[in-house]
Amino acid sequence: MKLRRLIAPLLLFIISGCSKSKDSTPTSNDSIYFPPVTGNSWETILPESLKWKTENIQALYNYLESKHTKSFIVLYNGKMVIEKYFGTHTATTPWYWASAGKTLTSAMVGIAQEEKLLNINNKVSDYIGSGWTSAPLAKENLITCKHLLSMTSGLDDAYNDNSNEALHDCVSPDCLVYKADAGTRWAYDNVYVKLQDVVAKASGKTWNNYFNEKLRDKTGMTGAWIQTGNMSVYWSHARSMARFGLLAFANGKWNGTQIIPAGYFKEAINTSQNINLSYGYLWWLNGKNSYHLPQSQLEINRNLVPNAPADMYCALGKNDQKIYVVPSKKIVVIRMGDAADELNWALSQFDNELWAKINTVIP
Repeated sequence: MKLRRLIAPLLLFIISGCSKSKDSTPTSNDSIYFPPVTGNSWETILPESLKWKTENIQALYNYLESKHTKSFIVLYNGKMVIEKYFGTHTATTPWYWASAGKTLTSAMVGIAQEEKLLNINNKVSDYIGSGWTSAPLAKENLITCKHLLSMTSGLDDAYNDNSNEALHDCVSPDCLVYKADAGTRWAYDNVYVKLQDVVAKASGKTWNNYFNEKLRDKTGMTGAWIQTGNMSVYWSHARSMARFGLLAFANGKWNGTQIIPAGYFKEAINTSQNINLSYGYLWWLNGKNSYHLPQSQLEINRNLVPNAPADMYCALGKNDQKIYVVPSKKIVVIRMGDAADELNWALSQFDNELWAKINTVIP
């Protein structure tokens, strides 16, 4: 009888202790490391502690250098595992994001929608007025913010051609020409930049000020939007790109604070339309059955990057600016530099070749 009296409280203690331990298990976001918003400190973790194949890292560096890379970063669960700079490029050298910065615009649209400043299902002209294209008014009114996010505006991408410098990146009305009804044709085009005008008008602030306040400064990013030709392009050092990649890895949350709305971000990194399955809201998606190349209506029936994990989503910019986010491996990979092989819009053969090399290091 005495034994029972002793055992009962002990069992109760053990059960309650187990329950408490289970309840206190950190969520996936809780276990992610975030560097301080101010200062330059960033916790590191050794690749050998992750059982990565360290004997192959130098060969990876040699390959990256041969492909005109300027900076290369790999994070694991937020901590810095690899940070390598080539030539005269350093941790403080700014470089352009090119179209990898499209994902910054995607994020800002989601933030503005969460603040009820806009609705992505509303037509673009609700915010910036009619006549922003040269399409007939009835056709222009078909174009919603979501069409710009998903590259399905129906506007003619031939007017955004690398081969014609006079038209390159042109987003004035005379370059935004009707080709098909919105939602019926996918075409990679810089017309998405009109979303920055939408956000500015909807917020009553300049694009730069709203971006800095709502995203850049909250994550400790540095950098600025620089006018390059007809486009505003984001420039920063590689660590700032890594901070944004980490924000994306954490599903829009930074150290406990939801910056990009979670529901919107989930939409952004999933197929946004039924034409190019490998495209979300200005994010490229791996692991789908097919994809369309920029400046092409050809459907290619395979994964976007066969050598990369199927759950990868990525920001891809002209001349091989890269943010790869891979939840299954808990990694974010950053690559900045000149074109690896030849000038390209975003996706290139380099993506698949680089992942073959990364796979020799990260099992």
